[in-house]
Amino acid sequence: MPDPYIRVAVAGDGDALGALDRAAWSTLHDVVPPPQPPYRPFFDESHRPDDLLVAELAGAIVGYIRLVRPTPLASNAHVRQIQGLAVAGTARRHGVGRALVRAACTEAGRQGATRITLRVLGHNTPARALYAAEGFAVEGVLPGEFRLAGRYVDDVLMGRGLTPY
Repeated sequence: MPDPYIRVAVAGDGDALGALDRAAWSTLHDVVPPPQPPYRPFFDESHRPDDLLVAELAGAIVGYIRLVRPTPLASNAHVRQIQGLAVAGTARRHGVGRALVRAACTEAGRQGATRITLRVLGHNTPARALYAAEGFAVEGVLPGEFRLAGRYVDDVLMGRGLTPY
């Protein structure tokens, strides 16, 4: 499989990203119930196209990563947070997620961030392994933070330093 083309999302990507998000839904990484029609628009005031990097293969969107400031506070303007990563089932295990994480780190550094953080469910072994391989370390654990499919699941906080672009 060729390397994915990574770019900033545009408003016209909303339908494709919404469909990808719904298809990727799983208790492995989602803490909300599965989406039901009528579906809300993928983009809104809090979820803007310029907050997302998308991965394309052969012109089709196969993944995205959302990179935002975790708060509006000036005191942590040096931090960016990954608040969503999804890869189409057909594109998994082909480096798309890794390419998106690397692109998010590069973009965060370009924006002047010196740190990047994320939250991942404790039982999401594939995502945790990917993040660890890309230099993220566990910085905290909220035990039993979520109850999913009848079991308590930890919320794992991970982060890493960045070299500004």
